[in-house]
Amino acid sequence: MAIKADASPNPGRISLAEEGLPQGELQLVGFHVGGEEFGLDILRVQEIIRLQELTRVPNSNESMDGVMNLRGKIIPVVALRKRFGLEQVPADKQNRIVVVEIRGAVLGLIVDSVSEVLRLPAGTVVPPPRLSKVVKQEYVSGVGKLDDRLLILLDVDRLLTNDDLPGATAAQA
Repeated sequence: MAIKADASPNPGRISLAEEGLPQGELQLVGFHVGGEEFGLDILRVQEIIRLQELTRVPNSNESMDGVMNLRGKIIPVVALRKRFGLEQVPADKQNRIVVVEIRGAVLGLIVDSVSEVLRLPAGTVVPPPRLSKVVKQEYVSGVGKLDDRLLILLDVDRLLTNDDLPGATAAQA
């Protein structure tokens, strides 16, 4: 099995394919959460901004950290540390909000730091192994080998359930 860019309604999504090795390379935004390095398809990222004060929404889904005003649009924000069940740590100057689109909803993801835009040969991506505590396997589309390090490729479409997104869908309007 190989990983390849899908021509499905979710452009840029990486999926398993029974065909030969994929051609080309993947362009990813590299970031860190809980000491692990992750990659997210650059086509899914709208922008990366500094962490800002969030407004808590009473009775909101527990995976939502709050909302922020991004140039007049109210955007729900999720802390990936919380989503992955990791220990919460005080915010610092390295924290960023990665603004992404998930199933038509614009959403912010709080990460520990953003490292760089990476070019990863598609042939170096393998299906996800059984992963441990940091992130559930269902959120992972593959693991990429880049020089002497491994990069966990997140599947943002699986990161949040439809129950997590009603506020996100409403915020898009």
